[in-house]
Amino acid sequence: MAAGRALLWSQTGIAAVAPISSSMRFRAKRLASSFPFLVCRCPSSLVSTSVRCYNRPQSEVVSGELKTSGKEENFVLTTPLYYVNAPPHMGSAYTTIAADAIARFQRLLGKRVVFITGTDEHGEKIAAAAEASGSSPSEHCDTISQSYKILWKELDISYDKFIRTTDQKHEAIVKEFYSRVLNNGDIYRADYEGLYCVNCEEYKDEKELLENNCCPMHLKPCVLRKEDNYFFALSKYQKALEDYISSNPDFVKPSFRLNEVQGWITNGLKDFSISRSTVEWGIPVPNDKTQTIYVWFDALLGYITALSEDSEQSNLQQAVNSGWPASLHLIGKDILRFHAVYWPAMLLSAGLSIPNMVFGHGFLTKDGMKMGKSLGNTLEPMDLVQKFGADAVRYFFLREVEFGNDGDYSEERFVNIVNAHLANTIGNLLNRTLGLLKKNCQSTLPYDSIFAVEGNSFKDSVSQLVEKAKYHYENLSLSSACECILEIGNVGNLYIDKNAPWSRFKQGGASSEMAAKDLVIILEAMRIIAAALSPVAPSLCFRIYSQLGFSKEQFEAVTWDDTRWGELKAGRVMAEAKPVFAKIENNQDRDKKGSPEEGKNKKILRQGLVEA
Repeated sequence: MAAGRALLWSQTGIAAVAPISSSMRFRAKRLASSFPFLVCRCPSSLVSTSVRCYNRPQSEVVSGELKTSGKEENFVLTTPLYYVNAPPHMGSAYTTIAADAIARFQRLLGKRVVFITGTDEHGEKIAAAAEASGSSPSEHCDTISQSYKILWKELDISYDKFIRTTDQKHEAIVKEFYSRVLNNGDIYRADYEGLYCVNCEEYKDEKELLENNCCPMHLKPCVLRKEDNYFFALSKYQKALEDYISSNPDFVKPSFRLNEVQGWITNGLKDFSISRSTVEWGIPVPNDKTQTIYVWFDALLGYITALSEDSEQSNLQQAVNSGWPASLHLIGKDILRFHAVYWPAMLLSAGLSIPNMVFGHGFLTKDGMKMGKSLGNTLEPMDLVQKFGADAVRYFFLREVEFGNDGDYSEERFVNIVNAHLANTIGNLLNRTLGLLKKNCQSTLPYDSIFAVEGNSFKDSVSQLVEKAKYHYENLSLSSACECILEIGNVGNLYIDKNAPWSRFKQGGASSEMAAKDLVIILEAMRIIAAALSPVAPSLCFRIYSQLGFSKEQFEAVTWDDTRWGELKAGRVMAEAKPVFAKIENNQDRDKKGSPEEGKNKKILRQGLVEA
């Protein structure tokens, strides 16, 4: 399995690697004369190496020295490269939604963001899936990769680079990286024998298997395999990684995931195979057409390949100079070991910088249960988007799942949360305020928002919540960021209910002026909500901005500075009030629709909104 095989429910297979374990018979052998370019090293001859540099933004390692490029600050973040044995699922959608929110927030801060996603398209399971569907591996990859792009468009994913590991430029960079590691003496040839899980595409240690050598993930017996492959000397970097993790405690997040990584390293690192002789659908090992480069020496390089421009000759150093190292690798927790242990060691061997952070988030369940086709409870992201809309899907999973932990989906909770937060707290507050503005001020702001809020503590409350939201965004606490922004809406609703501007307008004179100021204050708060929530629900926030009289170009130019109070000016004409988020009807609502009592209640509600 490769970099993107990070499904978000635990029945998914994990990475395909072949670590040398007690259950395998290892025999390093001299290479045949046909492979003089390779250096044969037995594990016992591997010596520990020190970390050549600790990663810093915009840096690279050249001849063992840290070089600073001096370029403007970048923010490069990645999703896993998703495995194309099947169409995208809710797990991959969740990761990508979160990455998109982070990317959009970093753009608001004015950083040059490079948001990378893509597909991992080589391996035994891909070839098998293609054969099962009656197509060639290439045709199969084209179809599934395109399905990811279609879903990302439906979910408003604003990626900058989409890399496929079947791209020609990727193959060239993988081979160059392989050669660097080889020349550093960290690749050797060996044969081994072990128990192999076909679904995981991974060799297993006997002590981790269930009865009858069954994989604990797939509950199917592992098969005995013997192969002759090339290995990466991961054990050589034991001390280097221990030192790096100790000196860079923020490298792995959340913090409890760091403990897992430290445990893996402390227990001893084992070399792993990086080629296969039995897999044809892959990148050939340089100068050895009998082997294909496997798993991490293929897929992980996609993060760097994506930085290269399509118009230029593919070159590892040019790609690195275009923005490496990554600021953030966003992954599912099931591929944490390979991103936080294998990948840093590979980069050190090649003389490249280590990414700033690896964040391993949790799994999703449905109605408290693991998801799976056998259980008949899968959650299809395209179905959710088509049924509820991208804003609702994005908001629910980012607001209701504490980022880093496991989370659960139920349709009832989905409908209740989205209706309460987006339709009622935010949407209704905007709608009722614009309605009052039209009725009493001809939809035109009578005051500047700065003047309207003078002597009013409401502005301070909003400013404090905005600062908290920024802090949470910066620390990848996406649920808490949403909570702070929603609280602005809650404060706004309490404010307008307490001051009752509809009553003050009726009183006239000074009371009417106070009421007009109240409307300006609420509309300015709505503008701030739209700016601050735009990383999470971009389409909804554009609709809010549009009703406040702004163009699409003005909305797209919004930065985090626009969350400061004072943008709305006297004389601005607001658009016609209409719901920015339609309330989702659940099954019970649909059953009651059209009843006399329901119609009476809706009439009362409409009258109340007009009065308000």
